[in-house]
Amino acid sequence: MACISPDGSPTEMGKKVLRALRSGLGSAEEIAQSTAIPLFRVRSGLRELIQAGLASQTNSRSEITEKGVELIE
Repeated sequence: MACISPDGSPTEMGKKVLRALRSGLGSAEEIAQSTAIPLFRVRSGLRELIQAGLASQTNSRSEITEKGVELIE
């Protein structure tokens, strides 16, 4: 299950991950626990969101970008 649709918008799973990032969760483990999405899917989803410019990563923590916030509001 992908986090980015072919048109570049976040899928429902992508929106869940972005909302978790917006709430302050930053590690893949925290997001997986909070959203009940399997950890391997969260990790692959974060990679997609980062590549799409909707999230960024510093060390082992991820953050939502302004573009990501716009797409979930």
